Amino acid sequence: MAARLNVNIDHVATIREARKTIEPSIITAAVICEQAGANGITVHLRQDRRHIQDRDIELLRDVVTTYLNVEMAATDEMVSIALRTKPDAVSLVPESPNEITTEGGLDVIANFEMVKKAVESLRAQEIFVSIFIDPDLEQISAAQGVGAQQVELCTAEYAELTLSSRAAHGEGAQKAAAEVSRIAAAAAHARSLGMLVAAGHGLTYRNVGALAAIPEIEEFNIGHNIISRSVFVGLDQAVREMIEAIAT
Repeated sequence: MAARLNVNIDHVATIREARKTIEPSIITAAVICEQAGANGITVHLRQDRRHIQDRDIELLRDVVTTYLNVEMAATDEMVSIALRTKPDAVSLVPESPNEITTEGGLDVIANFEMVKKAVESLRAQEIFVSIFIDPDLEQISAAQGVGAQQVELCTAEYAELTLSSRAAHGEGAQKAAAEVSRIAAAAAHARSLGMLVAAGHGLTYRNVGALAAIPEIEEFNIGHNIISRSVFVGLDQAVREMIEAIAT
């Protein structure tokens, strides 16, 4: 059975916020993704509100009929928003105000008590909790220690290794294959601890297949590549193509 696809629609909001207007509609985007077969919708409510806004979460909660996953920092402010809006899942992520996008996994070991507090508050209200984390065995064990039900393995390094033409052969291909093995080992470790496994960050139609073959990975969160493709073929077709890439 193919892994599920949650479509991250942050960059629809990025376009909207570029003009501080009402379009393109984040709600319309979510509905199109669901109708195209996406298993869920993912958005990242950042502390600087650079794309997704608080109101978007409220509206999406009313509209999304599949699965609403909200990425956020493990802060009191963000947790309080989640407790009020009740998404199906919260993915705790690291956040830096100067980053273009999330730069790596959350360091659970260094922030153990803060993350544990956030996880406990969310789970007390029956919100499913995932942690975005590097494919590192010690960090995964720490995620299990704070009570996370799922880890989402950061695929940034793998994605970077597969972006250039050099990745198709020689040393580049070997490094990419080694990263796939590292992700597979991390996924197996997480499952052995009783956690579910997702993956995401920088994945494309061309590179997702190798990770989709890892049986422990049950969910992908993919956004930028799908939204980029949708500029040329439309959002419905872009989502369907990614579902096909995961399935094959």
